[in-house]
Amino acid sequence: MTRSNFNAGPSVSGILSRVRELQSDLPPKAKQIAELIIAQPESFIHMSITEVAETCGVSEGTIVSFCGRVGVRGFQELKILLARDLIEPVRLIQEDLHRGDDPATVTDHIFAAHAASLHETRRLLSMEALAKAASLLRESQRIEIYGIGSSAPIAQDLSYRLLQLGLAASAVVDSHVQAVSAGMTGPTVTTVTVSHSGSTVETVLATRLAREAGARTIGITRLGKSPLAAHCDVLLYTVANETRYRPEAMSSRVAQLAIIDTLVSCCALTDTERSVDRLQHAARILSEKRF
Repeated sequence: MTRSNFNAGPSVSGILSRVRELQSDLPPKAKQIAELIIAQPESFIHMSITEVAETCGVSEGTIVSFCGRVGVRGFQELKILLARDLIEPVRLIQEDLHRGDDPATVTDHIFAAHAASLHETRRLLSMEALAKAASLLRESQRIEIYGIGSSAPIAQDLSYRLLQLGLAASAVVDSHVQAVSAGMTGPTVTTVTVSHSGSTVETVLATRLAREAGARTIGITRLGKSPLAAHCDVLLYTVANETRYRPEAMSSRVAQLAIIDTLVSCCALTDTERSVDRLQHAARILSEKRF
């Protein structure tokens, strides 16, 4: 088999046609997935793998197998290619944008998307879940924070902020280290997983392993059912309005940062005097880094 044949798959603009062509030859459960894609392609793009599984009455493994049957590497690639079938390419940059938009229009749309994400995230944020998450972090002897790809800097920022409060926090952003470290946690450890999609294999695995080891698990993820949600004791939801056509939402990062700022502040206020002392100590240390 040649390299070009090995990499061959559906064209950027052909996945919907390919699903239609293969539909009649698929086994019954895979055919149900194909029927959903053909009947509701726009809705399918919005759905997580868990939501598709529940809608079609199949397992997540069946969906992964279906992706292989239609020539794509996974569920997220299937959604990306499907989105490209349905929209003009420029909207993959940001879904409110159109070819030829001037900088002022781009700026307005981007800022509006971020503002909407913050507003909706605040509206849906559970105060009970926030208080529980802050309590778990304060009570833990150690905190591990998991993030991959665009979520990794968010995980690292949260780790740094908690470290300044004197908490034993560390960000783990390598997938192999995540798995090993998560498997070696325990009841005295709390983990925080940052994943907008809630469907990233590496971070879902780490969260599952941590929970199986006895750790308490917190997830910062998009609203809706996802593989990650099944392994979290506490969920803090973000909302991003441009996730239909992109594998990652730009405005989700703003919402994630707002959540971690809020979470860190809630942790600090549970022991104000100690937090102020730790923050002042951190400021003195950092003063050595500045002229």
